[in-house]
Amino acid sequence: MYVDPLPQMPKIYGFAVEGGSRPCPVPLTIGMYYKTWKFHRDLPPTPVFVYGTSSAAATFPGPTIVARHGVQLPVTWENHLPDHHILPFDLTVPTASPKSGGVPTVVHLHGGVHPPQSDGSAFAWFTSGFREVGPKWTQSTYTYPNVQPAGNLWYHDHALGLTRVNLLAGLLGAYIIEKPDIDYPLDLPAGDQYDLHLLIADRSFNIDGSIYMNSTGNNPSIHPQWQPEYFGEVITVNGKAWPFLAVQRRKYRFRILNASNARYFRLALSNGLPFYVVGSDSSYLSAPVKTQTVLLAPAEIADVVIDFSQATTASAELVNDAAYPFPLGDPAAGTLSGKVMKFDILPGPTPSPDTSKVPPKCVTYAAANTTGSVVKTRYITMYEYQSPARTATHLYINGLRLEDPATETPKSGTTELWYVINLTNDNHPLHIHLGMFQAIQATELLNRRAFQTCMRAVNDAVKCNVTAYAVGNVVTPPEHEKTWKTVVKIAPATMTSVVVAFKLVDTNQNYPFDATAEPGYVYHCHILDHEDNAMIRPLILL
Repeated sequence: MYVDPLPQMPKIYGFAVEGGSRPCPVPLTIGMYYKTWKFHRDLPPTPVFVYGTSSAAATFPGPTIVARHGVQLPVTWENHLPDHHILPFDLTVPTASPKSGGVPTVVHLHGGVHPPQSDGSAFAWFTSGFREVGPKWTQSTYTYPNVQPAGNLWYHDHALGLTRVNLLAGLLGAYIIEKPDIDYPLDLPAGDQYDLHLLIADRSFNIDGSIYMNSTGNNPSIHPQWQPEYFGEVITVNGKAWPFLAVQRRKYRFRILNASNARYFRLALSNGLPFYVVGSDSSYLSAPVKTQTVLLAPAEIADVVIDFSQATTASAELVNDAAYPFPLGDPAAGTLSGKVMKFDILPGPTPSPDTSKVPPKCVTYAAANTTGSVVKTRYITMYEYQSPARTATHLYINGLRLEDPATETPKSGTTELWYVINLTNDNHPLHIHLGMFQAIQATELLNRRAFQTCMRAVNDAVKCNVTAYAVGNVVTPPEHEKTWKTVVKIAPATMTSVVVAFKLVDTNQNYPFDATAEPGYVYHCHILDHEDNAMIRPLILL
């Protein structure tokens, strides 16, 4: 561990400012390429699928795209991948299956507010050179309006049944929406040296350097390859295994993304320094929150400041103690996955004064009210189905497949209240496309077995009288998650109330595009092995 320096991904800008004029769009073309990548000094090069403006420039993770608020960004996504995948996959789960070979891909801007045609529908996949396309494919260039609040997003593959293997192979990258009027007055640490991304992803490797993925399913007679979760033994950050970063005794901003398939991270610093959380997912908090730990589900982002001037040690490890699967699985503490990276804290004063701040206030958005503005209440139930040996075979939302007709049909411009019921033993990171949401509270389900028996038979929370069972302990989200998010954690054996906004949360305005068009959107669990089989449902706006 700690022999490779932490790299930063190249930045590409989706706008230009010339001569003091207003920013104008800079259309981008980004391809997907097969190449090799060095994850560690002592590991042979690893075959990967990665994003880049060219094969030579492609990186793991992909380049960080920097967009400007209000400046529309067209991106042409190109597939240059080979005819065969580098990882095993399972055709017994619903999977994009081209007749002429090739690796199906499609790009989703996670957290983006954009038209349905640019959302990266699982059915809008395409192979190399657009030789073959999925049934919902309509265009090679996606348009991102960038009209939402300033913040942190990311882009990744979203092809039907292949999301887990395409991301595992490397198809992911960071995306920022800047808004100078909001960002600059906060005086957060800035510049390429002090404002850094940390994209955390677990992987396992074969001796030859290739990515290891179990090729035998947990129920091979049902699914020859599919496993309910992928957990890698090696923790990579920005494409390096357990890297180190030399830091000055000053404040740094870290935009931390958990880009793992299934692993949760509960992060802390070994020398006791706190995190000052200023944002969660794609939104700022109303004020910074000081905390010793940050729990990140897959696909979740924490925007934090660490003040190394307060350190009393010469180094600090970024450590993890989240169980896997979370929360009832094996402990990470004391294992390889209990270490993430190391900060080497340089002695002496900084070369220049640190004028950055942890601001007293950040950004205030429209409140998440459970009354008044709510026009519709829904019950969303998460199920896991098991074999006679009590091993998982598949997972559904509301007992339905992705291919079944949409039952969630909100009206664009409105707010809804969802009661999300988790009848499984896993914590599920619920992600919604287009909309943004806030968890209000999670209420423990008592006498869960009786309620679950009724739900298996009737599949109707109201008819099963859920309010008679949701009477246990009540837990509210931590203060550093109380903002508009794109991922909310749904704890096992609970009913979580979630306010869902289908509008721009910073201005309370409607979307400046037709959100009701085909092919619509989706919402799903962001444990990718669950999403692929098949904890994902259509979301059609009216």
